[in-house]
Amino acid sequence: MRFKRKIVLMLAAVLLSAAAAAQQVPMYSQYVMNGFLINPSVAGRDGYTTVNLTIREQWAGFPGAPQTYAASFQTRILKDSYISKNTSVKKKSVKPTKGGKVGLGGYIFNDRNGIVSRTGILAAYAYHLQLGTSGGIPNYLSLGLAGTFYQYAIDLTGQLLQDDNDEFLNNYDRVVYIPDFNFGATYTADRYYVGLAMTSITRGNILWGNSTDNTNTEIGHFFITGGAKFGFEGNPDWEFQPSAMIKTSDMFFKSMQLDLTARMYYKQNYWAGISYRTNESIIALFGLRYDKLYFAYAYDFLLTDIRKQSWGSHELTLAVKFGESARRYRWINAF
Repeated sequence: MRFKRKIVLMLAAVLLSAAAAAQQVPMYSQYVMNGFLINPSVAGRDGYTTVNLTIREQWAGFPGAPQTYAASFQTRILKDSYISKNTSVKKKSVKPTKGGKVGLGGYIFNDRNGIVSRTGILAAYAYHLQLGTSGGIPNYLSLGLAGTFYQYAIDLTGQLLQDDNDEFLNNYDRVVYIPDFNFGATYTADRYYVGLAMTSITRGNILWGNSTDNTNTEIGHFFITGGAKFGFEGNPDWEFQPSAMIKTSDMFFKSMQLDLTARMYYKQNYWAGISYRTNESIIALFGLRYDKLYFAYAYDFLLTDIRKQSWGSHELTLAVKFGESARRYRWINAF
């Protein structure tokens, strides 16, 4: 039974280390670039139809380090944005119609941490409800619910086994399937936004074996996000965007982590910034836009002892946004 004990201990180490960092879910340094990955209410918020690919290699060079891949799609069900009317004096006036309120999205993902991998799919529905205006632009409360289905699996490829006849190895499945739900809410005004998201609402069971007294062992995660925009008087080409994200879990303060980010934009086509993740890393952020294409890269400079065994963490985000510029839709706040 040595192999069984080895697997249990390795799995426990993975889960405890993840819980300590407030995550059994993937970590993203560029959470502002694609907030939909952590909050389903973001689906369709900016009015574009967006396809996004995120690749993250955490602790590069460290054996068994976490690796994350996510491909997402989101859109907003829009009505006609403008209508043209003939007035009594035979002039045409152009007036905006009401925008669509429904956002849809989904993504597939694979997150690997040591011998344990999590692979799944998520589908989300968001509803954007107008609540007043600021600066002549509507404010929105967005609510989102996502259903997700994924598997946890143990991959023993390349592992040296001490006992090929181990009961655990031969009789128990090394794959667990879990259905679950995520919820999110976001309030977006002209110059700021705040959001809250919750994952793993049903707290799935990730114990391997045939025991009848298994209890829910997944950890619920909570994300609080917020950001703002600041222009520069007399120089509209530049914009400053600070943001923050608090991550925690059912362990609350024991697992709490804070990301503080500051980014500077030039003509909305180029940006650079820096982020600090408490007790873990300082992150450099870079990005550019070319027509409908968006490219962003983040590099995590590690502050923990693991930096002695790693080359840091890398995260690449590629996005394509289809449709007219979101500025065309005056009722949308394109954060």
